Amino acid sequence: MTTEEINEMSEDELHRTLDESRQELFNLRFQIATRKIKNHQRIPAVKRDIARIMTALRERELMVQFGGADAEALAAPAPSSYKPEKSGRRGGLLGRIGRGKK
Repeated sequence: MTTEEINEMSEDELHRTLDESRQELFNLRFQIATRKIKNHQRIPAVKRDIARIMTALRERELMVQFGGADAEALAAPAPSSYKPEKSGRRGGLLGRIGRGKK
């Protein structure tokens, strides 16, 4: 499930999809525990879907609370002009750890 698909859903659809995804995750864990399936690769995908849905619901909640906008305003995100700089081999904050730079 992509972010665009999630943003196009209503809140009711998101809650229903979230419940279905949680049920699927439970069933996958149960099937793996009982050794009915051996493919564990579906679990991280379902977890990511759950996280995306929860993030979209939280964004909508915050937009209503602080932005005064309704949920449809989130359907069309504003274009971003931010482009991260490409740094060297170990750029960024974590890349400086352990190299002795202050």
